[in-house]
Amino acid sequence: MLTAPVRQLGESERRVVERLLDLDPYVSAQVAERIAARGLAWWRAEGRVLGYGSRRQLESVCWLGGNLTPVLAGPQAVAAFADLLSGEARICSSIVGRADAVLQLWDRLAGAWGPARDVRPNQPLLAVDALPAIPVDPRVRRVQSSELNLLFPAAVAMYTEEVGVSPLLDDGGRGYRRRVTDMIRSGRAYARIIDGRVVFKAELAVVTRRTAQVQGVWVAPEWRGRGIATAAMAAVIRDALTRVAPTVSLYVNDFNVPARRVYQRCGFRTVGTLATVLF
Repeated sequence: MLTAPVRQLGESERRVVERLLDLDPYVSAQVAERIAARGLAWWRAEGRVLGYGSRRQLESVCWLGGNLTPVLAGPQAVAAFADLLSGEARICSSIVGRADAVLQLWDRLAGAWGPARDVRPNQPLLAVDALPAIPVDPRVRRVQSSELNLLFPAAVAMYTEEVGVSPLLDDGGRGYRRRVTDMIRSGRAYARIIDGRVVFKAELAVVTRRTAQVQGVWVAPEWRGRGIATAAMAAVIRDALTRVAPTVSLYVNDFNVPARRVYQRCGFRTVGTLATVLF
């Protein structure tokens, strides 16, 4: 079944890889951001980029670092990546990408890497490229550096609720706190703050020249059901489209019906389906 070996790609193949990532810009956004910032040299990129296909015709890539992300991986590429990876110890905390590739990859890796803590097989991938046609909440704004201690508890609550484990477990939260700090410093963290408490938050977790990917959307439990999320998300979209990137994208669990309604009202359209395997 395999027609080409998998190999680790290096900086000399950067342009070829970037052209390939452009063919699936929403799925590959996180990989594209890392390569744009640090290239393909593994000691700088904090991960490896594996390629499937001949040197003249690269067909698919797979990012292996904190996450495992296949891009444009058909059945043959999935089989080739799995054959290589099954002989290695798992270092990633999740597998995420287009649903067909992720679920096929997990079928082949489960025996070596399992069990998974959770498998989310149906996560609609959404994108928008037009300013919201609905009112925006003017109280949603970029978080200031002095407000880190306000945002951090909300970020921890969001992560714990969404992922199912606390980001404070591994190192007491030092790494996660650095990430939240970086989001604030780069102008990519948004919040609505009332009486010194965050009631809505979101962040542009990934930014490329093609898209700004929103993650970490959260409404404080006592504010849910009051209808604040739609106008708040519209404010994030407006700022991101006018200041950061030509499109805004995100993915959402299929069972999160309230969130999907919010995104629909904000003008998002479905551009694919992702899946995530969590360890």
